[in-house]
Amino acid sequence: MRRQEPMVGISLAFVCLGILGAMPVIANSRPAGFGALSFAFFLSVWQLICAVPLVAGEALSGRRGILDPALAPKVRRRTVAIILVTGMIFGLSTYAYVLAVERAGAVAAAIGIQAYPLFAITWETVFLKRRKSPAELGFTLVLLAALYYLATGGTWAITGFSAWFAVALGVPFLWSIAHVIVREVLVATPITPGQVTFLRVLISSLFLGAVLLAVAGPEAVLADLADAGFQRHAFIMGLVYYLELIMWFYAMRHIDVSVASSIAVPSPVLTMVLAIVFLGDRVEPYQVAALAVVIASLYGLLLAGLRKRRRQHT
Repeated sequence: MRRQEPMVGISLAFVCLGILGAMPVIANSRPAGFGALSFAFFLSVWQLICAVPLVAGEALSGRRGILDPALAPKVRRRTVAIILVTGMIFGLSTYAYVLAVERAGAVAAAIGIQAYPLFAITWETVFLKRRKSPAELGFTLVLLAALYYLATGGTWAITGFSAWFAVALGVPFLWSIAHVIVREVLVATPITPGQVTFLRVLISSLFLGAVLLAVAGPEAVLADLADAGFQRHAFIMGLVYYLELIMWFYAMRHIDVSVASSIAVPSPVLTMVLAIVFLGDRVEPYQVAALAVVIASLYGLLLAGLRKRRRQHT
């Protein structure tokens, strides 16, 4: 078991906050006419390229991680299986992310993705048997109400529920499952965050590439590959996404997934500002109201969790 340093994890989570705020705007600023699936595939490929230097540097420095011969074969097989499954989950979530930002809008999708702590708390309760206090359950209900209000366009009417906002909610749902599983691997085995990230984007790239070839065909893929403007945006998105991933995995070595995700709660505020400036988006009053309630409820969850842990240690 590695030594955990909470302040390191908290600092890295704050860096992720800034990156997460910018990512929806970067995704929606890509040239028109290029599909979400193609963008998700190529940004994953650029992520993979960005991940190579760190993995190579670790290997040269003697950090073998999952390749360490001292690692029990059973543990290695289990770790590889987990990375394989979570890699495909992350590939699907990448496509859902790009699609949700495009169809639901950068601001709405950014707020919806803040449901991450809700799902993370659920999986920690189910899989890790961490019971939640009445205060945590209360803030969770408030969060659900705010997300429903946002999903219905501020009307509360079920007929106004946006299917694309549901896709946005699917992103944190998938992330939370994969991250809770991966965190246990990071804490319990010598695999490095660099190796986890490299393997994740490798599997995601293969998964998305196979789907893209089946849907669009090789000629369309090659045409997108040859477009310099499209590839420039895919590279930028892949680079910032990679930086967010590697910092996130290092953060999860030191703090719970729910804590790290709660720190990133205000990222939609940055998304709002950037979307107005760079995309010319209009932010609706109901979106601002929903965001305020989401932020308040998520920080309420964070404080309730901290208080519960203090009581458990006294």
